[in-house]
Amino acid sequence: MKTSGLAELEAVLAVARHRSFRAAASELSVSTSALSHAIAALEARIGVRLFNRTTRSVALSEAGAQFVQNVAPALSTIRDAIAQAGSFRDTPSGTLRINSSAGAAHQVMPLFIAFLQRYPDMKLDIVTEGRLIDIVLEGFDAGIRLLDTVPQDMIAVPFGDRQRFAVVGSPAYLSRHKPPRTPADLAAHRCIRSRMPSGSIYQWEFERHGETVRVDGDGALTLDEPGMMLAAARAGLGLAYLTEWNVSADLDAGTLVRVLEDWTPPLDGLCLYYPGRRHVPAGLRALTDMIRDHADANRKRAAAKKKRRQVNPKA
Repeated sequence: MKTSGLAELEAVLAVARHRSFRAAASELSVSTSALSHAIAALEARIGVRLFNRTTRSVALSEAGAQFVQNVAPALSTIRDAIAQAGSFRDTPSGTLRINSSAGAAHQVMPLFIAFLQRYPDMKLDIVTEGRLIDIVLEGFDAGIRLLDTVPQDMIAVPFGDRQRFAVVGSPAYLSRHKPPRTPADLAAHRCIRSRMPSGSIYQWEFERHGETVRVDGDGALTLDEPGMMLAAARAGLGLAYLTEWNVSADLDAGTLVRVLEDWTPPLDGLCLYYPGRRHVPAGLRALTDMIRDHADANRKRAAAKKKRRQVNPKA
């Protein structure tokens, strides 16, 4: 009896995830026409239409939705079985798909490079986006986000320093406007507003001595990318609210000045997270081991630095 191959089933799931043949073809590294022919051949073989297609959209048919619901768990089990068999190799191999915010990916890039250098048979497919997605539904092996944003049913591997936000402005801007002393003072300032992936405007969050404040500042410029916010702040267009990681170089160089520092307490840092499974693929296990080693080394360096300061406060 002629049966469908795994590649055809992966193709159906990819099109279902993206609602687009072009995007699914890009993920699978095949041509759009080849993917379309494979889906059409499968539909002809099983005698039902899995997708309703128009020139503008692709959507699962009723039969297609039921097919995906039945096939997805089985295919996940098959992937796990293949990964488990591959774990007996001397070194891990295969591809890890990781979803991350752009800022987090920039911070973790040195670890990604070290990982690929240590495991040359591995491949990393990193997708960056602002919105927090369901990594299982979207076909990712893991995600990287701030710890407090990770769903509770995920296994989280924390690493890196705790994160803080910073309100910054250029020296020229702050020479023309009195630096704010409290979040309420922002009402007299031009704020470079931040648009969330959902389309809503992000409200700046502050906390001090148990008091929590959220501010939706007024300003002439709304952006959705940290690099553009930095450029606008350097140009003196107003105050920006960004992570310390984004602004540290400018603060060191004096091109930006920080205000309201006592209102921005530290937050939990980044973590790699993934769904609990009976078996963790060898490549993902190797990456989590490297992240844990990195976190342990950072903690030891921080403890040693603290001890030196206790012995010699001027160090």
